[in-house]
Amino acid sequence: MTTTNSPFGRTLCAMITPFTEEGALDLAGAQRLADRLVAEGCDGLVLSGTTGESPTTSDEEKALLVRAVREAVGGRAPVLAGVGTSDTRHTVELAQAAEKAGADGLLVVAPYYSKPPQDALEAHFREVADASGLPVAVYDIPGRTGARVEPDTLLRLAEHPRIVAVKDCSYDFLAAQKVMARTELAYYAGCDEHNLALYAVGGTGYISTVSNAAPAQLRAVLDAFDAGETAQAARLQQRATPLVEAMMAAGLPGSVTAKALLNELGLPAGPVRSPLRPAGREATDGLLRAYRSLVDA
Repeated sequence: MTTTNSPFGRTLCAMITPFTEEGALDLAGAQRLADRLVAEGCDGLVLSGTTGESPTTSDEEKALLVRAVREAVGGRAPVLAGVGTSDTRHTVELAQAAEKAGADGLLVVAPYYSKPPQDALEAHFREVADASGLPVAVYDIPGRTGARVEPDTLLRLAEHPRIVAVKDCSYDFLAAQKVMARTELAYYAGCDEHNLALYAVGGTGYISTVSNAAPAQLRAVLDAFDAGETAQAARLQQRATPLVEAMMAAGLPGSVTAKALLNELGLPAGPVRSPLRPAGREATDGLLRAYRSLVDA
């Protein structure tokens, strides 16, 4: 492996949150999906993140989801709970609830909408990290939050004993390398097109939306790299690119495309919650073609 610092594993899935056709939380479906993901190559699961539709699930649903997935996977894979909100007090409450529910770690997104300056961001992450005994992954996704976690801020946050990782959706590859070179933070690619590239320069792995549908195929990329088969790793990453593009760069959120594909495959997913809307037939057919091309290759 390119790094021995893997606090949560290396091939993590940003798991969807299955709902029933009536829109209720589908805990049995979540357990079946989690079991499949771990069996097919995910060595960690992230719940209630962007792909998990966290803005539209209640605090109670988030805790129930952690308990159900923890029960399903047992000790086979770490379970991270997404607890980030735009409110520090609320985020602390969710962190403490996730710890009680059995989570192994926390994914904490930068507070969104209010665009806090860097000193306020740093204080936010430190307060959340101080609120429980769980390790924390900072989630940097400025395209959604409107607030970048700057490299200097990450360097300071790395001094906190429980801030151990970054989910990087900054699209700033140079900044990621600078922080990795100067800290022990574990870096996870949060954009599937960067899975191999970040890993090759010292990243820990990925937290992937696409792995909801193709966990074994994405893991094979990192397995090939670890085996020294770098050209094969590149080929496998390129082979997955059409599905990555269809799921992540076709104008629909990843939660929408992942659920559309999983529903077509007969796997637990169900509808998305408003304001999101389901993928149309044309988009769904395109997703299915890209998926079949990948898994049948």
